[in-house]
Amino acid sequence: MIGARALRIEDRVLLRGAGRFAADTQRAGELHMRVVRSPIAHGRIVSIDDTEALRLDGVTAVWTYADIADLPAIGFRLTPREELLPYRQPVLARSIVRYVGEPVAVVFAESSYLAEDAAELVDLEIEPLPAHLDPDAEPVDWVDAEQASWAAGHGENLPAQDSEASVFTIGYGDVDAAFSSGEGRVFTMDARIGRHTGVPMECRGLVAVYDEAEGQLIVDGAAKVPFWNREAIAAMNGLTPSRVVVRETHVGGGFGPRGELYPEDVLVTVAAMRLRAPIKWIEDRQEHLMATNHSRGQHHRLRALVDDDGYIRALDASFTLDQGAYVRTHGATVASLTASMLPGPYVIDNFRVTAHVRLTHKTPAGTYRSPGRYEGTFARERLIDTIAHGLGLSREEVRRRNFIGREQMPYERPIEAMGTHMVHDSGDYALLFDKAAERFGFSTIRETVSRRRAAGERVGFGFGYFVEKSGIGPSEGARVVIDDAGGVTVICGASSVGQGVDTVLAQVVAEVLDVPHDTIRVVRGRTDQFQYGRGAFATRLAVMAGSAALNAATALRDKAFRVAAAELAVSVEQLRIRGGVVEVEGSEQGLSLGRIAGLLEPLRANDLKEEPGLSADGWFHTDHMTYPYGLHAALVRIDEATGRLEVERFMVAYDVGRALNPTLVEGQIAGGVAQGLGGALYEEFLYAPDGTPLCTTFMDYLIPTSAEVPDVETLVTEDAPSPLNPLGVKGAGEGGTTAVAAAIASAVDDALQQPGAIDAVPITPGTLHRLLHQTTTQHLTTKE
Repeated sequence: MIGARALRIEDRVLLRGAGRFAADTQRAGELHMRVVRSPIAHGRIVSIDDTEALRLDGVTAVWTYADIADLPAIGFRLTPREELLPYRQPVLARSIVRYVGEPVAVVFAESSYLAEDAAELVDLEIEPLPAHLDPDAEPVDWVDAEQASWAAGHGENLPAQDSEASVFTIGYGDVDAAFSSGEGRVFTMDARIGRHTGVPMECRGLVAVYDEAEGQLIVDGAAKVPFWNREAIAAMNGLTPSRVVVRETHVGGGFGPRGELYPEDVLVTVAAMRLRAPIKWIEDRQEHLMATNHSRGQHHRLRALVDDDGYIRALDASFTLDQGAYVRTHGATVASLTASMLPGPYVIDNFRVTAHVRLTHKTPAGTYRSPGRYEGTFARERLIDTIAHGLGLSREEVRRRNFIGREQMPYERPIEAMGTHMVHDSGDYALLFDKAAERFGFSTIRETVSRRRAAGERVGFGFGYFVEKSGIGPSEGARVVIDDAGGVTVICGASSVGQGVDTVLAQVVAEVLDVPHDTIRVVRGRTDQFQYGRGAFATRLAVMAGSAALNAATALRDKAFRVAAAELAVSVEQLRIRGGVVEVEGSEQGLSLGRIAGLLEPLRANDLKEEPGLSADGWFHTDHMTYPYGLHAALVRIDEATGRLEVERFMVAYDVGRALNPTLVEGQIAGGVAQGLGGALYEEFLYAPDGTPLCTTFMDYLIPTSAEVPDVETLVTEDAPSPLNPLGVKGAGEGGTTAVAAAIASAVDDALQQPGAIDAVPITPGTLHRLLHQTTTQHLTTKE
């Protein structure tokens, strides 16, 4: 079963329209919450008048900061840094608003329509203050006396802080000595990645109720990290974690922005406790584009020392990250990943990067598919192309000369990524390039491009190479249970954001027990069913939960063998499993797994010196991540009259170590490419000078459709299985996104015949029209 193109077991219920999303969850007597949001980017709250809202029949309550002043700011889930603590977001704005869309008050009413009407009647008086929007500008005062006073009331001592929330440097070698040696050429460049984010089909939503009979707070709708959310919700509500049950519903897409703990989520759960009624909140699309985590928004400055052969001897880099108004649950994750993954697949003897996390009066930022790597890969691969042009070498040759060699694996960099030591576990980067060139016909593409260009077309071919990270630990567990009818259930702490985790776990267990994968039930994302789970992020579940499920299924099979051996009076070595039946080799004797489960009722199990029931737990622990890698390539055509860019072909070669289900891997790649194209060509959050967001509908925030996304050609290889887990698997969830912008930019440079022309994304028709006009003007001037 492992490696088979098995159909997804998740899809049957969804195709029948029987899925249950957050909005489908209904409880008798529920109240609907609506958020009153700041209409300005930066200002001082003068007054909030809820009189008219409370006069509406059916409005139960209106809360402002004064009603929840005892609640602390939301803590960090990942990459906490002490200096970031002052910049966490309060659950409701206290006296200062810092972005358009910041929650200022909440209304609770008997219907969603009534709640919306009431929210519009809440009168806000806010004194406007200057909006700070440029993260590259000099930092401004941020943590003022009011915030320091609030922090003191919550036991924190916060000194005055400016808008540079954090600055840190990582690296190795001696960069300054390398540059001062005078040996080699120095190449510099800037690269900018526009602010955009994941836009799932389903906006955020949550339903919470306090069950008086059970003494539990039940929360439906949370996705991605339910166990962490449970701990945070419990702390916010003064409950022990065992009294909070978080249950994951079906999810219409994740991609980073969903599933974190936002102010709205806290308000839903607190209201359920304090109002003693079910509380429901469903976000609309405009709210989502204003208030849910944005991402990207980075400006890189790179300086490389390169010898005459194209070998990069040193890289000195810095970047600013536009964090927006607050630091949410991701802490410094994006900055940390950008910095640590910047070298990519290349050796680079001396390396240094400085990260500047800076706040602006914009929507707070967090992770989005391939966080930090999409940005860093664009910057680094643009630099590689610049070096190739400057030295008169091919873009491919410069990359090959700098690749970490297969014989160097595992390759350790003396830096950390997400708190783990960075060790490239396995890889053959040159081999993947060779395979991609052969499969996709790179030489033929180049010949075709030359012929079409000679005929007057603006066509170009380019590529970008990347290294991803996956499988972050430290632990994940699973339990496999078989009932006396032979039904197999897998229970674990994993979460689903639509990636097919149920299918993959079922395939792993089916491989061990030799049963059809579509007969296995998978229970996950429920904190009352398993004791631990770290969640669905960082492309970790195939490695972590897959390995845990393998260990659990193997332990269960061993237990079944022991019981069968005792019952059949044979040795364990004589047994095999086939079709869910434990058989004696060379004999017709055998016991089904259901029959064995029946033999393990408590008294009989005691006689067999086994624990009752046919079940087993499995755990997988690791202190290192795995590092899949790949190549993106693009063939593009530019319309000279309009500047419109058409992506004619897009190709991805990706080594995932081992593909548990190649169809799912290819699907992940295709979806990732679509999102990468969005950031490369279409999607960007823009703001007016006063901080008003200009992209709050799909009329303004452009996501690619099937008309813009070409068929994605894929090559999935398994040449470098990971030695760090029993499956040999590496993650596949984010690599489809990572190098899209780099490959498109490289191809556009080639089409324009202007090396280094593209140093920012998204690449708009206006930009291309300007560059084309610039080319034509230069050509005419030269001709004259």
